[in-house]
This record gives sequence, C-alpha cells and structure tokens, in this order.
Amino acid sequence: MKKFLAIDIGASSGRHIVGSLKDGRITAEEVYRFPNGNKEQDGHLVWDVKNLFEQVKRGIAEAVRRYGKIDSLSIDTWAVDYVLMNGEEEILPCYAYRDGRTAEVIPAVHGIVPFEELYARTGIQFQPFNTVYQLYADKLAGRLEKATDYLMLPEYLLYKLTGVKASEYTNATSTGLVNATTHEFDGDILEKLGLPRTLFRPLTQPGAVLGRLKKEIAEEVGGDMDVVLCATHDTASAVLSAPVGEGFDTPYLSSGTWSLLGIEQPAAHTDGESRANNFSNEGGLNFTFRYQKNIMGLWMLQSVRKELGLGFADAEKLARANVCDAIVDCNDECFLAPHSMSEAIRDKAGALSDGQLLYCIYNSLAHCYKQALDEMGKKLGRKFESLHIIGGGSMDALLNELTAKTAGVCVIAGPTEATALGNLLVQMVAGGEIRNIAEGREKILASFPLRQYK
Repeated sequence: MKKFLAIDIGASSGRHIVGSLKDGRITAEEVYRFPNGNKEQDGHLVWDVKNLFEQVKRGIAEAVRRYGKIDSLSIDTWAVDYVLMNGEEEILPCYAYRDGRTAEVIPAVHGIVPFEELYARTGIQFQPFNTVYQLYADKLAGRLEKATDYLMLPEYLLYKLTGVKASEYTNATSTGLVNATTHEFDGDILEKLGLPRTLFRPLTQPGAVLGRLKKEIAEEVGGDMDVVLCATHDTASAVLSAPVGEGFDTPYLSSGTWSLLGIEQPAAHTDGESRANNFSNEGGLNFTFRYQKNIMGLWMLQSVRKELGLGFADAEKLARANVCDAIVDCNDECFLAPHSMSEAIRDKAGALSDGQLLYCIYNSLAHCYKQALDEMGKKLGRKFESLHIIGGGSMDALLNELTAKTAGVCVIAGPTEATALGNLLVQMVAGGEIRNIAEGREKILASFPLRQYK
C-alpha cells in the first residue's frame, strides 16, 4: 500500500497529512502541525520562509518516523506570494500579500496596462495584492535587478527540497500575468510593465514528478521519496477534492480564511460583465478554469474571535443568541488588514454588542455568497439548487444554515481537509493508485461523511 504525504500550508498554520488508498477508501492522518503567520519587519508584513522550510522538513521527518517509507510528497500554499532568487540565494524579504506596498503602484500599472486589458487577457479579478502589482513594486524598488528567478512560495519550498525550479500552472494563473487563452505567461503584459521575461519559466501542469529529495535533505529527514508537483495553489487543490461530479454543473465554496465561491468551467469568461462583477478565472487541472469570486471569508470571524478571546464554539453560541439585521460588504478593502476588525465592522454597521458583531459577520458572509451565486447564475443562465462547501469552514453549522436559508440552496458540507485531499489525489494519479481525478472524487465520496443543510 503506497503512502503519500500532503504538506498543506495556510496563512495561519501548516499541516502534514499522510494518505493512502485501501479497500477503495482513502485514509488521511495528520502527523504534524505548525503555526504560521506574517510578521512585521521594517514597517512591512513578511513571511519567515526559512522557518517555513524548517517546519516542512520536521514534518517530513515525523511522517517517515511514523510510517517508514513514504512514496511521494507535494506542497500547496496560498497564492500570489513568491520568493525572488539570485541563483541559489534568496532575495529577502518575502513580502506577505496583506502588506500595503502595492497601494501606490496600482495606478501606475493601470496607467500602462489598463485593468480592462489585464482582465481581457488573464481573466483574473482585481485584488490589490495580485502578483502583477507586487512584482511591479519590486521593479520600482530595484529588487528585480539581481533576480534570476521568481518562485511562487510552494515551488520555492519544493525547490529547496529537490534543487529543481518549476512554475506550476494553477498557481501561476493567480498572478494576473498568465494569458487565459494561451495558458502561458503573457509576453505583451511582461514587456509593457518591464518585467524581465527571463524570470518566468515555462508552466507545468500538476502531476509532474520533479525528482527525488536532495541527498542532504533525505539524510536529514530519514528517507527519500518522489517529489510531485500538485496543484500548488491551495484553492486549486481543494476544488479537485470536491465530489461535485463532472459536467461543470455544481458550484463550490472553498471556505477558509478566504471564501472562494465558483464553478468549474471549460473556458475562461473574460467579458465586461464578469469583470464588473469581479469574478476571477483561475486555472485548474488540464486547463480547466475556476470561475469564482474571492470573498473575504472567515478572516473576519477569526480576527474578531481573537480580539474577544473566544473559541470557535463559544463564538458561534454567542452569535446564535444575538440575531440581528446588520450586514456589511465583506469585500470592502477596509476589512483586509485593519488595526481592529471589530472597530472596522462597527464603523460600517453601527453600534453592535459583541454577540451582534459576530452574528453580523455570519449574516454578511451568507449574503455575499447569495450575491455571488446570483451573479454567476445570471452570467451562465442557470439557477443553482445546491452549493458544495469544502474546507475548514464546512464545519461551521451556523454559517452553513444561514447560507442555505439566504441563498435558497441545499448546502452540502465536506470534506473538511479538502486541500490536503486534492493534493493527495494528484499524487495518487501520478503514483498509479487511481486513474484520474474523477475516480478520486468518487473515492472521497465513499470515504468521508458529508452533511446537508436545507
């Protein structure tokens, strides 16, 4: 029985999960978990990538200690952030997407390449932290002068393990620099913005085997294994695990720090209506697209819970006891990185008790989901009757109930560890354990319980 290691790193924590296939069912066990978060450095928010790599190695060592032989591993993280390289040396810091350094360069970028043109070419919705703006900020700061490569964060960690540099397709599409028709970096955009073409490698589809661990890494962790390129953008991996069937019919909601609501499509929608509604077209396996909207998500709830010193269960209980009508626009940029999330929400919604504040977040998210479903349905000429919620937020009963009621859909919740499972599925296909992702989704449906809310 082959064993596969999914390393799934989020903005607040990372986890190592060992998966295998036995008697037609997928098993998944978490063997290592570590905290993550950005830190302040010289007035900016940055990632401690050296510590991230140390944590990656520790988790691999723990997996080897517990299971002996691991057949392969892969790594996924959030999108848009990257490490600049000068040969084998990092050009630090690695800026975090919540840092405000792009605010002043966005008008400059749009003055060179209007957003209408960016969207028509790439299909990527506007977000102030998109990689295209980060790289232009790096150019103006002179950080690209010595750069020989730029590696998205998971590809950087995979490079540190193998010595092989790669650029994975699904993650690259999040940059706002990949042409939605050619599926390659858009040379015209790069040229207009003065971004060196030599930084951008040919794109590789998920499932490629990068190689084995470097000798010194294998010795350090206690074993060697194949290193596979999964869908390294965590949302791409999560959606691969969603048992939505085939035919591009069922919308999904990947619910975590961010809420990503969308539907798989065979081609990108880069028209004016999609642009006006701020939908994104992020690349998926085999050049499919995730036509989706990025919504602020559980970040708002996580921030307020931290300020109030409440656990998840206590926060939900307090919210249920304080039903109110207050609603805010979860996509307002004031909620991206406020000094106090509670104050930011009250500035928009008015005076609220702590319980009302929590309920307001739940209610606002549900209404944002309804709006996104309505906009997507209008664009595609469909009325959706169900919504498949995956990821950590699928455990949030109150949010699931409000979403079902507000949007008028049947909510199907689960699996919880969707991202890690999608990571594992790509490895299982590469390792010959399953034929394709469709078979993998069937295995997930048979292996993990789902919950319904109507």
